[in-house]
Amino acid sequence: MIKDLLDGKRAILFDLDGTLVDSMWMWKQIDIEFLERFGYDCPDDLQKVIEGMSFSETAVYFKERFEIPWSLDEIKACWTQMSIDKYRYEVPFKEGALEFLKYCKEHGIRTGIATSNARDMVDAVIESLHMGEYLDVITTACEVKAGKPEPDIYLEVAKRLQVDPTECLVFEDVPAGIIAGKRAGMQVIAVEDDFSKHMKPEKLELADGFIESYFDIL
Repeated sequence: MIKDLLDGKRAILFDLDGTLVDSMWMWKQIDIEFLERFGYDCPDDLQKVIEGMSFSETAVYFKERFEIPWSLDEIKACWTQMSIDKYRYEVPFKEGALEFLKYCKEHGIRTGIATSNARDMVDAVIESLHMGEYLDVITTACEVKAGKPEPDIYLEVAKRLQVDPTECLVFEDVPAGIIAGKRAGMQVIAVEDDFSKHMKPEKLELADGFIESYFDIL
């Protein structure tokens, strides 16, 4: 049973977009709107190529691929502003996510977020959904050497939580994140998300379990 993966775990680690919150839809829209400013259509391969990159790594990629004349700081500031309003007013929890966070708190299981997003964006959605009281650690990929699929961010969250990687269970919605968790020596549960439906076979192959919603593990 999927709930068996909770046995012996002292910490639960979450990706954010598409995993704890239903927000993956907005990133493609932001990419479309941003590239339109510079006369580009959004390429079909873009989302897959940047999957798992940190916010800073993504800015470098955009600047180089599309020859954006702005500085990296200007690119990131624009994306941050575009996303914050969506995070504050349009992004909900994934089904059962809040209930699962409450379950973790009630059972003394530590929790951490490992996200590729910039901290300003993370803070906006955490504040909007009032989830801060259920989180012990929040880490962004900009704080570590390399983004997903490298394991750096998950190892850093485990370190900050003072738990061994083998005592952590990861929830992720895309293959790059699943690979990052596995490379960190952790078990990983894949989370269903509309954005990554076409990746489901790959997710099932990579992960230790799969849920449609968090009610599946409660």
